[in-house]
Amino acid sequence: MSNPTIAIIGRPNVGKSTIFNKIVGDKISIVENIEGVTRDRIYSQGEWLNNKFFIIDTGGIQIENKPFQKQIRAQAELAIDEADVIIFLADGKNGLTEDDKEIAKLLYKSNKPVVLAINKIDNFDLKYLTYDFYSLGFGEPLAISGSHGLGIGDLLDRVCENFKNKNFDEEKNKENLKFSLIGRPNVGKSSIINCLLGEERVISSEIAGTTRDAIDTDFIYNKKQYTVIDTAGIRKRGKIYESCEKYSVLRTLKAIDRSDVVLVIINANEGIIEQDKKIAGYAHESGKGVIIVVNKWDLIEKNNNTLKEFEDNIRDNFQYLSYAKIIFVSAKTKKRIFNIFDLINESYLNNNKRIQSSLLNDLINDAISMNPTPQDKGKRLNIFYSSQVAICPPTFVLFVNYPELLHFSYERFLENRIREAFDFKGTPIRLLARKRN
Repeated sequence: MSNPTIAIIGRPNVGKSTIFNKIVGDKISIVENIEGVTRDRIYSQGEWLNNKFFIIDTGGIQIENKPFQKQIRAQAELAIDEADVIIFLADGKNGLTEDDKEIAKLLYKSNKPVVLAINKIDNFDLKYLTYDFYSLGFGEPLAISGSHGLGIGDLLDRVCENFKNKNFDEEKNKENLKFSLIGRPNVGKSSIINCLLGEERVISSEIAGTTRDAIDTDFIYNKKQYTVIDTAGIRKRGKIYESCEKYSVLRTLKAIDRSDVVLVIINANEGIIEQDKKIAGYAHESGKGVIIVVNKWDLIEKNNNTLKEFEDNIRDNFQYLSYAKIIFVSAKTKKRIFNIFDLINESYLNNNKRIQSSLLNDLINDAISMNPTPQDKGKRLNIFYSSQVAICPPTFVLFVNYPELLHFSYERFLENRIREAFDFKGTPIRLLARKRN
């Protein structure tokens, strides 16, 4: 299931960032009573009644030629282009404006579903302030109040109704094993794909940022069906100059969301930098299978310790990816390139692996015998029973007497024992402590 995308569009100071923060449940966007505070798109993930989605906050669009207005409009148009559903937000206190009419024309051209919401209607006695907005032609305007949280549920209900009208399931290739390549620009993602496909199916060049969109390619290797997703490179936020490239991060997150396995590509010639850690963090948090691919290994001067030293450096910098296998390749010489498929298959199988409860509980009991559970202030942690409750990633619930006594160090001990016993290479696993009733 591919998560849909919502964009919030409107003129300045109508409360877009306030609504964004209410939907996301956190203060991510800067909220200020000054026009033009939000200049770039801000994106996050949200959920409503089991509907997961991406959501984008945008800068306000104006007719007047004010500072940054050209850039803000370009950013908003990109958000509209990427969105599956658009929330058109207006200000009930200020009434219908020429800017609202101009934005409506822009949205007509998009042919996207539009939900019209009128903000700052702080009580139902003010609902008459929405009547003028019927003339925009987007159906019944919803009266909401971002500052008081009124009508947000109704707004999300109407937005989610539009999800049903669009098929986000990938029926075309859902039987394929899907994997994506993520990393900074110019680490060789497109070149690796060209090697795997055996032909120049994706444009590659020495210019950083050549690939802007996620590109899906279906193919067969050793009688197995795959879909490879090439993504635009992620650049450090402060170094992104082109408006199109700023959007590549969200597209990369969406590519990860659609993948079964994620390949984190590192440039051996440049070594590991801080941005590599951030990118790898996206993959880890997704719960998908992860493989670390070190490309351009042919450019490195080597001795007997070079590979081990580089691998140790990766383990030091990516401690949260201790489960991920590392492979050193060269897209230029094709050395070890096709070994990637073995790792992809292993990671996928382990990410989907299920363990019988009896075997899991035997293992937990043996682990407790070796290393007794922690205690604090006369209370000892008791693990009564454990069970696997999910896959992708494999998730285990431990039913205990005092969940707060499951310290991080003991959780890590149990995780390592489960990994060793059941071979969960290439995938994260999650342990959850629940109080037994």
